[in-house]
Amino acid sequence: MSSVERKLAEARSLSVLLHRASERAQRDFAAAVEPLGVTAPMARTVLLLATPTPMRGIAEHLACDPSYVTNVADLLERAGLAERVTGTDRRVKLLALTPAGLRLRGRIAEKVAREATVLRTLTPAQREALRELAELMLR
Repeated sequence: MSSVERKLAEARSLSVLLHRASERAQRDFAAAVEPLGVTAPMARTVLLLATPTPMRGIAEHLACDPSYVTNVADLLERAGLAERVTGTDRRVKLLALTPAGLRLRGRIAEKVAREATVLRTLTPAQREALRELAELMLR
């Protein structure tokens, strides 16, 4: 096997492992929040809303199109968990949790603290090393 083929195999192997680990964490998160009656996108958005947040800011944080956030916001509003409010700049719509949404946020946070894949399977030192490596790769 040539040097290029070895590097290709190594890159493929590492990429597959990273992808599988990410998928596992996403599946575990979805399974953790499903009994709470929300989808994973709804739960991720609820967790972001410690304070009223511009819809565009939510999209940037979730690395998705703003129209996707609009759909999630619609679901959260229909469920009585969030509402659109006007910010100091009247042109900017914020998404804010309702009292029910705040209670749900606390329940989700507790479940994540107990059940998150990275917290369950890695030691604090391993998590810090993973954070440093991920940050390095994303620079």
